[in-house]
Amino acid sequence: MICSSTQEITALEHQIMATKKPALAYLRTSSSTNVGEDKDSHQRQEAAIEAYAKRAGYEIVAPSYYDAAVSGADSIEGRSGFAQLLERLRERPDIRTILVETASRFARDLIVQETGYRMLRDRGIELIPVDSPHHFAESTPTANMVRQILGAVSEFEKAMLVSRLRGARERKKAATGKCGGRRSHIEAHPQTVEMAKSLRWINKRMRQKRSLRDISAELKKAGHLAASGKPYGPSAIQAMLTA
Repeated sequence: MICSSTQEITALEHQIMATKKPALAYLRTSSSTNVGEDKDSHQRQEAAIEAYAKRAGYEIVAPSYYDAAVSGADSIEGRSGFAQLLERLRERPDIRTILVETASRFARDLIVQETGYRMLRDRGIELIPVDSPHHFAESTPTANMVRQILGAVSEFEKAMLVSRLRGARERKKAATGKCGGRRSHIEAHPQTVEMAKSLRWINKRMRQKRSLRDISAELKKAGHLAASGKPYGPSAIQAMLTA
C-alpha cells in the first residue's frame, strides 16, 4: 500500500509539473551600491518571484534577466537585460508571462510603467508583479489619469501621422499630377503604350489613321494583351494614345 501511495503521489507531481505555465523572471536594481555578492537585492527579488511561481502554477524556464544599476525611470527598450528577455520571448512564443517582484521593479516612473505594460500587452505578453498580481488591472485615480494622457498622446500621434501622409500625397500630386490609385497604362506597360502610339498612323502625311480596334488587333499579334489575357478594349487603346 505504501508503494502504491508513493507512486500515486509521484504521478500527481508529474501531472502538476506538466500543467505549469512557462514564465520568465525580470529583476532590476537602481543603485550600483545595491549590486554585488554581498548585497541581497538580487536574491530577495528572485526568492519572491520563485515563491509566487510555485503558488500560482508557473515554471521559471530560464535564469532571471537582470538589469543592475538601471534607473526605474529609464525606458525599458534601452535596458540590456530586458532587451535579452524580449529576444527570448521572440524565440519562445509559448512563453507569454513575465514575473517581477513589484511593479516598481519593472519601472518606478508611472509613465514608463504604463507604456511598458501597454507594449507588452499589445504583444500578448502578461506582466505580473508578484506582490500584487492584479496591479495593472486596478483603477486608481493616478493610473487612470496616466492612461487617459497616454490615450490622448496616441490619438495626437495618429492625427499627426494622417496629416503628414495627406501632405505628402498632395505634394506628390502637385508634382506628378497623380498620387495613389491604379497605375496608368504608361506606368504599367510602357512598351505597349509606345507600340500603340506608333501604330496610330497608317500615313500621317495623308492623315490616315488606324481604328482603335485595328490597333488592338496589331498589339495582339505582337503579344500585347490586357491583364485578362484578352485584347485591349477601345477605351484602353484611347487611354494609351493620350498618355
